[in-house]
Amino acid sequence: MSKKEITNVKDAIAFVKKAEAKLIDLKFTDFFGKWQHVTIPAHRVDEALFEEGLGFDGSSLRGWQPINASDMQVRPDPSTARVDPFMIEPTVSFIGNVFDPITGQPYSRDPRYITQKALKYVQRTGIADNAYFGPEAEFFIFDDIRYDLQPQTSFFAVDSGEGAWNTGRDERPNLGYKPDFKGGYFPVPPYDSQANLRNEMLLLMEKVGITTDLHHHEVATGGQGEIGMYVDEMLPMADKLQWYRYIVRNVARRHNKVATFMPKPLYGDNGSGMHTHVSLWKDGEPLFAGDKYAGLSQLALHFIAGILEHGKSLIALTNTTTNSYKRLVPGYEAPVKLAYSSRNRSAAIRIPMYASSPKSKRIEFRTPDSTCNGYLAFAAIVMAGLDGIERQLDPGAPMDKDIYNLPPEELDQIPSAPASLDEALASLEEDHDYLLKGDVFTEDVLETFITYKYENEIVPTQLRPTPLEYKLYFDI
Repeated sequence: MSKKEITNVKDAIAFVKKAEAKLIDLKFTDFFGKWQHVTIPAHRVDEALFEEGLGFDGSSLRGWQPINASDMQVRPDPSTARVDPFMIEPTVSFIGNVFDPITGQPYSRDPRYITQKALKYVQRTGIADNAYFGPEAEFFIFDDIRYDLQPQTSFFAVDSGEGAWNTGRDERPNLGYKPDFKGGYFPVPPYDSQANLRNEMLLLMEKVGITTDLHHHEVATGGQGEIGMYVDEMLPMADKLQWYRYIVRNVARRHNKVATFMPKPLYGDNGSGMHTHVSLWKDGEPLFAGDKYAGLSQLALHFIAGILEHGKSLIALTNTTTNSYKRLVPGYEAPVKLAYSSRNRSAAIRIPMYASSPKSKRIEFRTPDSTCNGYLAFAAIVMAGLDGIERQLDPGAPMDKDIYNLPPEELDQIPSAPASLDEALASLEEDHDYLLKGDVFTEDVLETFITYKYENEIVPTQLRPTPLEYKLYFDI
């Protein structure tokens, strides 16, 4: 039974039986984008499961319920049934939505629910009836990751058999096939030592319903890769992004390696982004194709203007870690200026020019990284773009120059992306009305997000001395 055939509870139950599943794994996404799960025997699958769900403790998950109101409920979405490729016993996985068991209403802090509300808002505006997304999630695969945090010591150490720093290591023998810093783009094996791992990842993605495009080694040394996914509607693509990360991590683990989506795990080399392709459609027709700049429509230009207008606050939801901003610096192919252009990868928004078909016309928002919660990020991008359309904002002139090499007087005229998570969150505090339209985001959701990030990530990072500070200041 294919994904398209699973449209209701009856279909989902039939899928479980056809798969001869012994177990059911119910997955859901926490506030900050991590998958959580609970497993039950397959004989428990009936219509009541989809209506009543399973209970869990919402106070034990970051950013959710207080202990005095901890009871929550997760209900499986029948259309999301997939065979989990990593379980020893035959297991069918469902992705669930979170509900308040007292009111029976969807939980306002459930990221998946926020994406669902964003799509409904798109449709209510009459501007479009669907939003399509195509994230390019990059990652590193390391042979070893170690870190420790103590009052008197802290360190991290990563290693990779193909890391450029290991050209002199005694490997008995060292064969020398190690891509240089910024020298890892598209090499064939033996330099690309992880081609077979990505082959395995890609084929497993296909098995769980992700239509893939390609895979390749990325620019950085030390095992950076990317697997391309074909675009899909906003909610299914957010679901697929969760499967994508799950598969990458678990295939790496299967081979005694470790995958990380951390944006900047290595100093002095390119980081991992999640360039995100976006387009709006209505009645089966693309809305971004037209006769304006780079073959775009006026509506698409307004959409771009909305992202640029709200870029500083939007980035708080697309680049959600302190480490994210170590990637958003000049010199490493990451966008640092809020500008748009065709073919220009130094701009925050690029209009791809690979194909001339109107159906292929889209924008590429290059700032996001894979540490974001895809549900929140996709919803926020759509809301920013729609605000640009509704207000008919003008994106200004395109930036068709290499932004990295502009003279200072010209560079200063272009708005910059936030330089830190602290700055991005401050922008989100000041500029978030566009996210509140249609009750897509709520003040509670945004306040909870901002407060958690300040208290649990920014402040601890600010308080801890680093090895570099010892190098700079120990004997000052």
